[in-house]
Amino acid sequence: MEPNPPDAATVTYADAGVDIDRANKTKKRIKYLAQKTFTKGVLSEIGGFGGLFSIDKEKYVDPVLVSSVDGVGTKLKVAFEMNTHHTVGADLVNHCVNDIAVQGAAPLFFMDYLAAGKLESEIVEKVIEGLAEACKHNGCALIGGETAEMPGFYADGEYDLAGFIIGVVERDRIIDGKHVQVGDVILGLPSTGLHTNGYSLARKLFFEVAGYSLETYVNELKGKVGNELMQTHKSYWPVIKKLVAGECVSAMAHITGGGITENLPRVLPRGTAAIIEVGTWPVMPIFDHLQKLGNVPPAEMLRTFNMGLGMLLVVPIAKFKKAQSILDKVGEKAYTVGRVVKGDRKVMYT
Repeated sequence: MEPNPPDAATVTYADAGVDIDRANKTKKRIKYLAQKTFTKGVLSEIGGFGGLFSIDKEKYVDPVLVSSVDGVGTKLKVAFEMNTHHTVGADLVNHCVNDIAVQGAAPLFFMDYLAAGKLESEIVEKVIEGLAEACKHNGCALIGGETAEMPGFYADGEYDLAGFIIGVVERDRIIDGKHVQVGDVILGLPSTGLHTNGYSLARKLFFEVAGYSLETYVNELKGKVGNELMQTHKSYWPVIKKLVAGECVSAMAHITGGGITENLPRVLPRGTAAIIEVGTWPVMPIFDHLQKLGNVPPAEMLRTFNMGLGMLLVVPIAKFKKAQSILDKVGEKAYTVGRVVKGDRKVMYT
């Protein structure tokens, strides 16, 4: 490579919008936050080309790895406007943890991807703080990630966020729905709100149809619109691990995009269907209000939002009392919302 002439103007990566030195300072803070989540299985430091993790061979005889990837969706738009970035990190981790928990898998490690036109150190650190705290809460190590600065690709002040999780389950303890039988009871665990799904419709109804702002106080919600929309996605792993240990469930469904209508059939074996009895659980005010604002058909609501139930458990009749006892001991409210019947892997509402 030939040297530049003495009087020639130089152009650096920073001039193009990518400041490596600033990014490196941010990464030092990320490294500190991530290390606080490390478990004994972590074999590498933050900053390598890959994260290393060792499965405990004494704990598992025939371990099976379970993976999942997800994002936060357009809930991020609300976060940008409210300048609230801590909670979306927790949203992401908890969503991913729930996705693998339904198969009985314990979370092992997590990796994130955060991309922006310009990486604002304070914002990045807030997001990672949320990620790290949620990882620690779930017993999951944050072993790496990617922070990408891509000038001109994202609008100012905006970013995208995705997460990747790996968990483990003993092969003979995998929960895949194959043991679901006609007559099994369906229990619903309450959500904290929209969690991370249905935000495109919710934003349209709140901001375009109703003309609300994030600061609008709505009597029916007993709070401001922004605060209600930013309620953190709940992790069900602390409850699920107890139920799994007690061998109380034959299937579980994380109620995300597609609502009960689309998600429950994913864990039902051929020849079975589910009857869900609408009215057997309290629907949160935010869902009733959204429905009224847009005159949204009930079927559309049930196919878009979780409607107040973030997790469904399919429990054999013989294990119902044991499952209820475990739920009571951990202080988790559960509602009997339906049952398994003969059918073709679909949900019927009554």
